[in-house]
Amino acid sequence: MADPFDAAAVQSLLKAGDARAAVELINQWLEHEPHNVDSLYHLAVAYRYSDEHNHALETVKQLQALAPKFGRGHQEAGYIHLARRQPEQALQAFNRAVVLNDSLLASWRTIIKLCVRPEHAELRKRALLQSERLAALPPALLSVRNATAEGNLRKAEDICRHFLRQNPTHVEAMRLLADLGVRSEVLDDAEFLLESALDFEPDNRFARFDYMNVLYRRQKYEQALVEAERLLQLEPDSAQYLTGYANQCVAVGRFDEALKIYDEVLARFPETAPLHLLRGHALKTVGRTDEAIDAYRQTYRTNQNCGDAYWSLANLKTFRFADSEVDAMQRKESEADLEVDDRVHFCFALGKHFEDQKDYATSFDYYHRGNELRRQQLGFSADLLSSRLALQRQVMTPELFAKYSGSGCHDADPIFIVGLPRAGSTLLEQILASHSQVDGTQELPNIGALAFKLDGRRAMSDAPQYPYCLADIDIQELKKFGEQFLADTRIHRGNAPFFIDKMPNNFRHIGLIHMILPNARIIDARREAISCCFSGFKQLFSSGQEFTYGLHQIGQYYNDYLDLMEHWDKVLPGKVLRVQHEDVVADLEGQVRRLLDYCGLPFEQACVDFHNTERSVRTPSSEQVRQPIFTTSLEAHKPFEPWLGPLQEVLAQRGQS
Repeated sequence: MADPFDAAAVQSLLKAGDARAAVELINQWLEHEPHNVDSLYHLAVAYRYSDEHNHALETVKQLQALAPKFGRGHQEAGYIHLARRQPEQALQAFNRAVVLNDSLLASWRTIIKLCVRPEHAELRKRALLQSERLAALPPALLSVRNATAEGNLRKAEDICRHFLRQNPTHVEAMRLLADLGVRSEVLDDAEFLLESALDFEPDNRFARFDYMNVLYRRQKYEQALVEAERLLQLEPDSAQYLTGYANQCVAVGRFDEALKIYDEVLARFPETAPLHLLRGHALKTVGRTDEAIDAYRQTYRTNQNCGDAYWSLANLKTFRFADSEVDAMQRKESEADLEVDDRVHFCFALGKHFEDQKDYATSFDYYHRGNELRRQQLGFSADLLSSRLALQRQVMTPELFAKYSGSGCHDADPIFIVGLPRAGSTLLEQILASHSQVDGTQELPNIGALAFKLDGRRAMSDAPQYPYCLADIDIQELKKFGEQFLADTRIHRGNAPFFIDKMPNNFRHIGLIHMILPNARIIDARREAISCCFSGFKQLFSSGQEFTYGLHQIGQYYNDYLDLMEHWDKVLPGKVLRVQHEDVVADLEGQVRRLLDYCGLPFEQACVDFHNTERSVRTPSSEQVRQPIFTTSLEAHKPFEPWLGPLQEVLAQRGQS
């Protein structure tokens, strides 16, 4: 039987009281597709309806192993435990279900009934509030929430848009659609929806909190700070709003104020692990490393499963774990029910630890495992990205640049540092930011966001509009885009005439940068191929850089990068200054002078003494650039060579291994 699974047919049999027939029908489907989540879920339900509770429990265990974050699977486990007269196990299952999907109204209502002991009082109170809130929602929006929780974003969006066409001023529907926009990285749509929601209901605190977070995600930090202040005016003692305000303070560089608020909130709620983690990140950024270590350790003391706390310690690069911490990480990483995100963090942290211990086989095993898990999560396609980069070489021709010669905004403020992550860009930024005429900022997303906008907000698998759209773009648009970039990035700058944007991925868009900001400087931070690629492979990034989670993938990306940089050199000769990391290490002052000459800046000794410059640094190299230049990282890949065959093979295709 090859027909697709038909949930409606199964539900008809169950309603008719013929659960056994439903079991037989589903098992026929499962013979052809044994790992179908929907089929297994309905099979567990059918077994329960036919009072075959042992089979039902075995089926739901298979379902949980296949889809551990499928909330309805845990909800069904709760019903099975109830049928087996196991109320405590049932309560645990229903509680797990709502942790994964807080829109499961039936689970919340059952939790209320099962919370009969004094120690259940807090959970029962939360269940009462949430069930009341969910019950007030229109059924369509409850379906949107459930589809979103289960990862079916297309279905959720279709239902939500249909509902909004009939109810165009429904604020909760706008919030849900905005949330879908955030999940899909369509942040400008999300911002517009939440602005509209607040026009209809200015006092809706939920919408305003969402709006603040979207502005933060879009790096509109000044506006986000205004919204955070408004929320605090409404509820000055709210821990959530205080934390949100502190996060905005971090974003605009008001670290002392943020840390004071984190401390105040933690004094009230000392068991809040995410807040200890945020505090640690802020302390790390301003160079208060010992205090950051204490904060990260307090994070894992508060939540032993928090792999991010251990990875944050490892990511300091100069930190070394105690034996007890290593034991705890290995024990936690081996637990079957650990969340994937936490397992990934533990793997990378353990990889770093065993590398420091010179146990390279064990180190690589952990790095490899962490990368495999992350790549499975992301669903990245190296070939698809390669094709997108090849489009730049196809479209961005000398004829195109001649056509738009003299276009764009002619301000020379920006200095772009591009390349691959872990190629030495943070070092170059620290050198330049030590100059009195240059402000260091961070990896700014603005150019990538503009390219995304020009691409028409399409999925990666859809036919692209960008860069084709640049062939016939209005010249006034190019000037507007350049001016908008300068306006949007103003919040990150001080009073210096020049500033740095060190987003490495901007090498993909050098043609676009040239068209909108023709006088901007562009520096290509380059590092020897295998060192650069392996350094990226063993780095867990907070977001983006999907190409790093696999030796073959990052090698292919490095080759694509070289191809595209060669193209920019041909079509925009002299535009890009290439700086080799190994040359900076070998001749620091010579390369500093070369950088400053290219940027039109006078020599300043502070650029050579860059490690003495006090500024916030947000990248993984933050601790390293606070030290004098060192050579130990140049051949850090050497001990791992026995396992780097896939990387060497793909690099050899271009003669780079």
